[in-house]
Amino acid sequence: MSILQQQKITLFGLSKQKMALLEGLQSLGCMHVLPLVPAPKEAEKVINPKAEDAHKALKFLNDLETRRRQILSKTDFDVESFVEETLDLQLNIRRASDKKELTVQRLADIEPWGNIDYPPIADLKGYRLWYYILPLDKRKALSGIDLPWSVVHKDNKSAYVVVVSKSEPKSDLLPTPRVHLGSKSKLALLDELEELELLLDELNAKRQSLSRFIYLLSVNVAKAVDKAALGNASQKIFEDKDLVALQGWVPVERQNEVAEFAKKAGFACLFSKPDKNEIPPTLLSQPKKMDAAKDLALFYQVPGYYGWDPSKLLFVSFSLFFAMILADAGYGLLLLGGLLLAWKKLGKSDKGRAYRLLGMSLTVSTVVYGALVGSYFGVSPTASSMLDQIHIIDVNNFDVMMKLSIIIGAIHIGIANISMAYVNRHRRIAFAKLGWLFAIYGGLLYWLVGGNSTGQLVSYSLAGLGAFLIILFNSERPINKPSDYLIRILEGIFSLKNSLNAFGDVLSYMRLFALGLASASLAITFNDLARDAYSSISGGGLLIAILILLVGHALNLALSLMSGVVHGLRLNYIEFYNWGQAEEGTEFQTFTRTEVKK
Repeated sequence: MSILQQQKITLFGLSKQKMALLEGLQSLGCMHVLPLVPAPKEAEKVINPKAEDAHKALKFLNDLETRRRQILSKTDFDVESFVEETLDLQLNIRRASDKKELTVQRLADIEPWGNIDYPPIADLKGYRLWYYILPLDKRKALSGIDLPWSVVHKDNKSAYVVVVSKSEPKSDLLPTPRVHLGSKSKLALLDELEELELLLDELNAKRQSLSRFIYLLSVNVAKAVDKAALGNASQKIFEDKDLVALQGWVPVERQNEVAEFAKKAGFACLFSKPDKNEIPPTLLSQPKKMDAAKDLALFYQVPGYYGWDPSKLLFVSFSLFFAMILADAGYGLLLLGGLLLAWKKLGKSDKGRAYRLLGMSLTVSTVVYGALVGSYFGVSPTASSMLDQIHIIDVNNFDVMMKLSIIIGAIHIGIANISMAYVNRHRRIAFAKLGWLFAIYGGLLYWLVGGNSTGQLVSYSLAGLGAFLIILFNSERPINKPSDYLIRILEGIFSLKNSLNAFGDVLSYMRLFALGLASASLAITFNDLARDAYSSISGGGLLIAILILLVGHALNLALSLMSGVVHGLRLNYIEFYNWGQAEEGTEFQTFTRTEVKK
């Protein structure tokens, strides 16, 4: 993978050829359009290259698990009316579902009060019923009530009290606020619930019926998006009475295609390399199967055009960090099984195939690392067994795990500095990046060798060489007078303060050890609790032990997954990017047509 080199292209044509120019470039699908004129002053006049309502309708129908057979052609298909009908249906389903939930809650609220059937107000001579749920330890308060009252239900915590009064009782009548049950009886609510369920059945049946138009809607959504993209691009064109001009960035490998198009269509075109003040947009090049790695690289920060593509490294390091945080082969196998169940479904799209590859890397790494630490749902393999033979890492050995985590951190940040040194290989700052590499590894070696005199000498030499390179080459101040040499040295000395940042960033990788230990310890704890419950509780001990195992490991797996994703990415985006990505770029926005698959 790499960042594609860009060429700036400017195309000229007659005003009457404006749409031909735009449509041709959209069909080529290789250009990032630059504005040659200011955007409209009023924001609402800026054309947004999206079709929001159509996308919402399409997502609503695509969320169905089962769909009707698709209609592939229909001459009188009115996309605007269909989108409006679909969104109205979505709103009606939401309203009916909300009302059903409210009715179910009302039924649950009135259940303890019995089947109250309210007579007409006139029959009660103006009297009304007021409801209170009174804790049993406060029932003595009932003796002080002057109004008629009755306890209609009682459980082990509360008494359900009905007070009869024409007007609402005072708020301090009882030491608890009154409850609101509404004016509908249980039977009326049950009838209402039945009607709502029938309505939802009809609405969902209509949704199923509309699902046969998903393909046609997809095609029309694509057309709407393409039309909006054309409108958006047309607002960036310079146009006068006779001529139009369009400018943008094109990958070097595609510039011949654009030149050929311009020649055939009769447009003049001019290519130029980016000058020193221009920063082209970043376009990462990778096969479709590595789209997940590309998304990882773009998620937090778009790499600068003059930087480097970290996609592959992020793919590998995220898998490693994720595995070290879960630290259990059993959890890895469970996740791998879930991935395999969804394998065929994920294989229906390029994006799905890319993410299942990432999922395979994460789960297999977890299984391998879990086997190395000898943890299978918190259970260690039997001594001298085949699984015990590959148990070579003791997660409870704090000294070893701390060293392993810090060595991984030093290697990771070292790779970042090497990458930046290569990117800046024609600048003096490259030597400073190598200096940080030597300084970090010198400090690491000093910590690892302890009292070894030879090792200490090597570590001092590495750290000294690193500091020397940083002091001499970290500053890129132009030399205009002799004093600038001194200022360069002083700036280099001042930059050594970043050694504290380097120290802190390397130590941040200890979270791999800490979180992995926490995951393993929780798994063991739940296993011990289940074992104790089984042995100490007669009769239902087995059932309780199984519940502890299921709930405990589900909770531990959920926490580990959250930690694995959050901290696995954090080490890449914060610590690694701090040393490996100098500046943020702008993502290449391809002006292209939308593809729809049947």
